[in-house]
Amino acid sequence: MIAIAIAVLVALAFLVLFTTSRRRDTGRLSAETRRKDKSDSPFLADAPEQVRGKDYERQVTLARTTPGTDVAVPAETAVTPYVPVDPETLGVTRRQFFNRSIVAMFGLGLSGFGAAVLAFLWPGLSGGFGSKITVGKVDDVMQAINDAKQPFYYSAGRLYISPFPKDGIPKAKKAYSAAVLPGMESGLVALYQKCVHLGCRVPFCPTSQWFECGCHGSQYNRVGEKKGGPAPRGLDRFPVEVSGGSISVNTGIVIQGPPIGVNTTGQEAEGPHCVGGGHH
Repeated sequence: MIAIAIAVLVALAFLVLFTTSRRRDTGRLSAETRRKDKSDSPFLADAPEQVRGKDYERQVTLARTTPGTDVAVPAETAVTPYVPVDPETLGVTRRQFFNRSIVAMFGLGLSGFGAAVLAFLWPGLSGGFGSKITVGKVDDVMQAINDAKQPFYYSAGRLYISPFPKDGIPKAKKAYSAAVLPGMESGLVALYQKCVHLGCRVPFCPTSQWFECGCHGSQYNRVGEKKGGPAPRGLDRFPVEVSGGSISVNTGIVIQGPPIGVNTTGQEAEGPHCVGGGHH
């Protein structure tokens, strides 16, 4: 959509330049204008008939070359008072029409482009990232986790749903804020997919059962606590609410991950790592 808006703006700019260049011919009258000047004007209906310039010159030349020829001298007439022109009679000139059309099209193009930019930058108010979204039923999500033996990935929320063990709750109460504790007490955590090091998406390694970033080797355990690599803390997370058997996640609130050293589950790597990174 942005590419289309840019193309429209370029076309409008070219049309403005073309119209501006045509204005340099304002000193010359068009054939249509000269033809109208020769026609009878409705505003001079009461004016006395005048001798045209070419006719007068022709008579003067004839009188000079042919003795006895009388020259019709133009009669002196009083200055006709100015009468404002009726807008309906005058109408809109072609130049005015094109100028107004160009301005209107240019304004419409800018408005469309601005609306597209705002729509792209404005956070989703419902049903998408940046809002409170429903991930699904608890039983369905847990079944998917058990079948795949890895956290449940929800692309619309850019998050992972991972189970949190009940025996880790006492330690979690000392390390985490009250915003994420209700979800942990329900047995779930919602982890932001973005690595806190440089923002790469962190995939889950099925062999080590850790989150391992393929960009620079940062490693996190199953609940997003930092285990290795250059990451300055654990994975950021979202508040989770379990109600009526459904999981809701508020992706409009990003809670900073736990500091280095927090280990509420005691989970170590359960197999080979997918990427290197070392341990701290």
